[in-house]
Amino acid sequence: MTKEEIKTILPHRDAMLLLDEVVQEDDTAVGSLHIKGDEWFLQGHFPGNPVVPGVILCEILAQSSCILLKDEMTEEKLPMYTGMNHVKFRSPVKPGDTFTTRCRIKRSKGPFYFADSESFHPSVAPRAPHKPAPPLRCFAAPPLRCFAAPLGFDSGKEP
Repeated sequence: MTKEEIKTILPHRDAMLLLDEVVQEDDTAVGSLHIKGDEWFLQGHFPGNPVVPGVILCEILAQSSCILLKDEMTEEKLPMYTGMNHVKFRSPVKPGDTFTTRCRIKRSKGPFYFADSESFHPSVAPRAPHKPAPPLRCFAAPPLRCFAAPLGFDSGKEP
């Protein structure tokens, strides 16, 4: 799915659409964003040593998960995430890296969806000669909680 196709599902635009592409295979969405180095969130984070902020990595993961809600999305609903459990950042994501997510909706309850999600980036050297490095798990977030919110929803009050 291209960026233009993603825009038919997600309401995010311009600098806040944080997916270059998504491939949906059955119940799994695999999304990616190539970090070029000129992104707005790298300005000042950190001068001379740019690192993608963790909150941006969480947003990329949430957007990838919300692709799986495409059949639930209507003009009256917005996808929002309401929380993440057990988030760990194990390696910095820097310019030149491609940050990849793998998400699956685990269960739903009313307008809430719970996703098993993980992310990877391949900028790790092999641990042993002649063996390719496995993808590095940057963080795991079981579950990611998404909410298909009606427009005008008061975010201070969860149903």
